[in-house]
Amino acid sequence: MARKKKKKIRVDLDLPKSDKTRQTFLTITITGAILGISCLLFWASNAGLIFGVLTPAPANGNPVFINTACGFDPNGGMPDYSQNESCYFTKERAATQSMIIEWDNIKAPGLGQQFDVTGIDEMQLGTLSHPPQELRMNCDAVADENFPYTITLWEPSMGGGVGTSYSTSAVTNQPGCELIIDNAQPAEGWEVWLQFERGLPRISEFTLTVEVDTYDGIPDWMNDQNQFIGPEVNLGALSLRPLIFVNFFGYGFILIAFPGALYWDKKMQAINAVEEKFPDFLRDLAEYWKGGLSMTLAVRTLARSEYGALNDEVQKMAKQLSWGVAFGDVIVLFAERVGTPLVKRAISLIGEANKAGGKISDILVTAANDSREIKFLEGERERAIASYIAVIWTSYFVFLGVIVVLAKVFIPAIASSNSGEDSAQIGNMVIRSINPLFFLVVFFYGVSAQALGNGAMAGLMATGRLSSGMKHAGMMLIISTLAFNFVAFSPSLLGVQGDMGLNPALGTFVPG
Repeated sequence: MARKKKKKIRVDLDLPKSDKTRQTFLTITITGAILGISCLLFWASNAGLIFGVLTPAPANGNPVFINTACGFDPNGGMPDYSQNESCYFTKERAATQSMIIEWDNIKAPGLGQQFDVTGIDEMQLGTLSHPPQELRMNCDAVADENFPYTITLWEPSMGGGVGTSYSTSAVTNQPGCELIIDNAQPAEGWEVWLQFERGLPRISEFTLTVEVDTYDGIPDWMNDQNQFIGPEVNLGALSLRPLIFVNFFGYGFILIAFPGALYWDKKMQAINAVEEKFPDFLRDLAEYWKGGLSMTLAVRTLARSEYGALNDEVQKMAKQLSWGVAFGDVIVLFAERVGTPLVKRAISLIGEANKAGGKISDILVTAANDSREIKFLEGERERAIASYIAVIWTSYFVFLGVIVVLAKVFIPAIASSNSGEDSAQIGNMVIRSINPLFFLVVFFYGVSAQALGNGAMAGLMATGRLSSGMKHAGMMLIISTLAFNFVAFSPSLLGVQGDMGLNPALGTFVPG
């Protein structure tokens, strides 16, 4: 009795396809867009270009962001020190002001000199008392002999003249001349006295250094124009303000354009690397077919060959064939994974030839030649366009260099020529008082617009893909942001008061 032939059960699983590449791209792009728009909203709430030009500026002089975050009345007056201290963003940190006095050939009984200690105006303090300002003094005296001397700091009295005194004694040619005052009251007319007894030799060299941690009523994260500049970051001798409001204009467009474009362009480069090896794979497949091997055996043999970026895909095809998947289905799955028109067209030709049972080797050779020709033409296009891309990048760097030089050299020179509120005149030319940060901001906007336009054009010309254009634009924006922050955005141009000194008097006097 003949045995019955077993029936093969074929199961077609029509499962939904998961495009992880596109899902990841959308996730990165949407996240970057949300963060970028948030940065642009922060910039808009601080920029004078929006509030002050397009719409009325708050009457209290603060940016919209500060008024909103701190709960200040935009229609009220300028917040005082007590109100500023109630908000995290407008707190003030002490700034160190210093002076160095050098005297030579001092005879008894000594010398004295006046200086000023700055502070917050009483009308600006509000309900709070003035914060303590620590004063630190150290000195060094050189003489032919060792003898004692006294240093006295006199605090001005409310009615005029000297008031409270703070003294320390030391010996010439020896260390130990130090004095600390926990709370030096802000006032003009502080005095420092150097005294030693008559009949003693002269002090040949005397050096005195005074440092005071002062307050001026300007929040640490704001400049003298009530603009948000963020916390200070020190890199050695370099002072940076990475969270200055204008940076968020660049950060916003970088986050919107760059992350998703960079990811997509990386994926396109990987696919391009696969396409570069695809004609070689088709040619070798045709040779094995001509040698008498079946498609299944040919693919399994080629899986042990070297095809660069195509290796993983060939090995996947070999594994699928070993599981019993039909050759026609394997190549269709391969085309779907790669997903480019070049591969899909070649696979479609091979699939139809395989179904028709014709001479597949000729079809493979034709598809290989066609794919190689297409890649060659793409390479020719990229080589022809490369010179134009270089011109675009060069023109951008020239423009950026000119703008940075103007911001670093020209604007400070104009600003320093007239530091007051009125205009100055040189011959027939009138130079009005300017805010350097205003011009820096305008320059930054111009460079950013140039980066977006040049970058998008460079990428589109190079590959024809918008993602490539956004990648170039993002790189240009990053370069311009770094250039402005490391070169142009110096503290003096941002409106940050540095060490203004303690205004020592020009003359000296004999103490007593």
